[in-house]
Formats: sequence, structure tokens, C-alpha cells
Amino acid sequence: MSRRAVAALLGTVTLVAACGTSAEPDSVAEQTPPSTAADALPSTFTVVATGDILIHPPLTEQAAEDAASAGRGGEDEFDYAPLFEGVRPLVSEADLALCHLEVPLAEDGGPYSGYPQFIAPPELAQGLSDTGYDSCSTASNHTLDHGADGVVSTLDALDEADLAHTGSARDEQEADTPLVLDVDGVSVGHVSYTYGFNGFELPADKPWLSNQLDVDAVVAEAEAARAAGADVVVASLHWGQEYVHEPTPEQQQIAEQLLAEKSIDLIIGHHAHVVQPIERIDDKWVAYGLGNSVARHAEPRGVSEEGLAARFTFVRDGDEWTVDRAEYVPTLVELGPPIRLVDLTAAEPTERRIEALERTDEIVLSRGAAEDGLTRPGQ
Repeated sequence: MSRRAVAALLGTVTLVAACGTSAEPDSVAEQTPPSTAADALPSTFTVVATGDILIHPPLTEQAAEDAASAGRGGEDEFDYAPLFEGVRPLVSEADLALCHLEVPLAEDGGPYSGYPQFIAPPELAQGLSDTGYDSCSTASNHTLDHGADGVVSTLDALDEADLAHTGSARDEQEADTPLVLDVDGVSVGHVSYTYGFNGFELPADKPWLSNQLDVDAVVAEAEAARAAGADVVVASLHWGQEYVHEPTPEQQQIAEQLLAEKSIDLIIGHHAHVVQPIERIDDKWVAYGLGNSVARHAEPRGVSEEGLAARFTFVRDGDEWTVDRAEYVPTLVELGPPIRLVDLTAAEPTERRIEALERTDEIVLSRGAAEDGLTRPGQ
């Protein structure tokens, strides 16, 4: 999860040993002040977040074909890593990489299904881990598609793949424990909430199964993460209107309310299945909607195959962390065969890729983010 954690720890040990020498300085002016915990922290770290992971049956069929191509053919063999290979460099190079797992994961052997009640093979979790993700938000309108059993099997699969998770829970204690991630020595809280559950209701005896979007609840969990030691808190929100590029008035209002809170540093949005703008509100950022990371809708719309990764570089000023650099990386699900996710800033240009890139630029920057410093690699 923290790819430089061992190096950072060794550096700290070396520094302590050096400071512990018994030789006395010649004068007060030559004394070196002792190292503090804050001094040992990195001065910067990057967060990369991507869009909805929506596993329609053709994506599972593709994962089966990829497993067979790798010599692991079998009735229940799936390999999702090739699907994500195009963004693996972007994801794996981040200090913290966040995915949004919109669908439940089944137990080994399934059964598996698509819309309207999704459930995907548990091997998806390993594919995400192999791609370089560290944590996944799991609160979505599909979280309760298979009830409490689906929540349990999903989180079990993520645990098996060594992926952190937030937004749903197997029991009350897990729900009440905020997720705080160690990112090379920096503590980063991650919270996840959804507007609803497609008509399903949280069971009266298990209201903690998933987080339902409420401003006060988001703030309370963010504050709990701070109390648990978080230096930075990222909120993943499943909200907005499907297939609409413009954020709704409610999204804008919630973003303004949450970013006015000292406990919340960044908002990452999902659910619309199309790209929405990124905007700076005061000195904080909201990505209203990252579109689909991967999906294969029965009726592809073109825009539903377009998505983006948002990359934010945080810098430290004393005990405070702020975003010093905000970037977006347009992506495209190419329907193949084979089906593959492509980083449009790294792939060779084609007519379709150029179309997706230009449209994504226009939408993402439509609320003045370029003037506030948002950039795209290669521009």
C-alpha cells in the first residue's frame, strides 16, 4: 500500500542513529535540533482515483478468455488484469490509488450476473490489486443487490486481495471504524457514501451495511478519521444523474458544504457513467464524476466508454496538506475484441481516441478548472 514505506522507515532509523551520537558539539550554535515526527514525513504524495468499475457479463467473458490465453483455462478461471493493463502504469505509480467498485463480488464459483442485480467473480479483486490499486470505495446504488451476503462476499474478496475498502461493512464495529491508510508515513482517511440502493432498503437490524449519503454523516466520519490520526481525508461520493455531464444542483450544493469543512480535503464523484467536470471550490477540488473506468453496456453510447483518472499532488506546509497540482487523464474502454481500457495520454492516436480526448477535455474543463490550474498530461 505504501510502496516506499520500508525505505522511509530505514531512513528514519538511520537519522535517529546519527542524532544519537555521544560526541558533544563545540558550541551551542553547532547543536542540531532533534528530528521530529513531522520532519520525517514526506513533503508530498499523489492520489490517483478512477471511475466506476461496472462488470457487465461481456467483461467477465473477456476475463475468462484472458485466463485461457494465459494457460489457466477452466470453468471458473478469470483474469481481469489484462483489461486494466492500459492504466496500470498510471495507477501503480501513484502513492495512493483509489478505485470505485460499484458491483458486489460473489463467492468462488458464483453465480454471477449483470444488470439489474450485479455480482461479479471474486477474481476481479486480485485484478485490481495487480493493477496497483490500494483502496476501493464500495458504497453504490448496487451495494445491496445481493443483500448482506453480497456485502460480506465482496469485502472478503477485497481482503483476500489485500485491498482496503470503505463504504460498506460486515458488522457494526467495522462500520464504526474509519479507514485510515498509511501512505508512506502520511495518514489518509477515505470515506464512501451513496445516494441510495435502487429501491432496496437497509435492513432495520443492519443499518450499517452501507453508507447512505448525508452531509452530516460524511462530516462525522471524516472527523472520526481525523481523530484516528488522518492528515488528509478523501470523500468518494456516488451521486448525480446518470448519463448527464453537468453536475446537478444537489451535487454542487453538497460539494460546497463538504469542502467548507476543515475535515474534508477532496471529493471524488461517481455514478453518472459519463465524465463530469472537475472544479476548484476555494482551495479544494471536486471531481464531480469520473465516468466509467470499465463497463460494457448492452447499448454502448460512446460517452459511456469514456472516463478519466484524476491525479492530485498534495504538499505539506507544517501540519497542513493542500493540493499543489491537479491533473486529469482521459481514458477509453475499447470494445475490441479484446475489450481493453486505454490511457488516452499514452496510447497511439486514432480517430476514436482523438474524439474521446477532445470531448473529455471540453467537459472536464467546462467549469473553469483550467484557469484554476487543472492540467492534462501532454497538453
